[in-house]
Amino acid sequence: MMRRRTVVALAGSFLAGAAIVTVTVAAKAPPPGAARQRAFTLQTVDGAPFRSADLAGKPYLVFFGFTHCPDVCPTALFELTALLKDIGPAADRITPLFISIDPERDAAELLKLYMTSFDPRIVALRGDAVQTKAAADAFSAFYRKVPTASDSYTMEHTAGLFLIRADGRLQGMLDMHEPRETQLEKLKLLAGS
Repeated sequence: MMRRRTVVALAGSFLAGAAIVTVTVAAKAPPPGAARQRAFTLQTVDGAPFRSADLAGKPYLVFFGFTHCPDVCPTALFELTALLKDIGPAADRITPLFISIDPERDAAELLKLYMTSFDPRIVALRGDAVQTKAAADAFSAFYRKVPTASDSYTMEHTAGLFLIRADGRLQGMLDMHEPRETQLEKLKLLAGS
């Protein structure tokens, strides 16, 4: 099973205009069904603690991203919103999580505002740098800060969605480049796990 990570690079200056280049790089993911300890503690946008233990016995999916992402993150969240709608009532059995990998910029209020554009069932989570790293490590997700020409930064990160069955095992990855029917079948299978 492969997971994809997306690299977003900005080139040029503000006055000359910025060119956005997206590169997708394949990386190894744990095989489907692999048992793994996925312990993490983060906070919701309202400041309530959210622990991996809160998901015990429930199927869920995890997407790591950040609010300043120019294309991959909002596109994935819009597509996930449509997929959840398309699978109907079965979507209510899945807990979709969006975990920020940019604690420096993704303050709770910004993250809360950002999420108003997507399905309200998607739970946005954030933490400090240590909590964020622990959450990413729990899923073998990759992320790192990349400086840009404008004295700012962007983030490289795993762009696939981790599908976790109710028994806590990895079902696989949801790749937004897959055919829509494949995506829908994966979510329906997850909802029934």
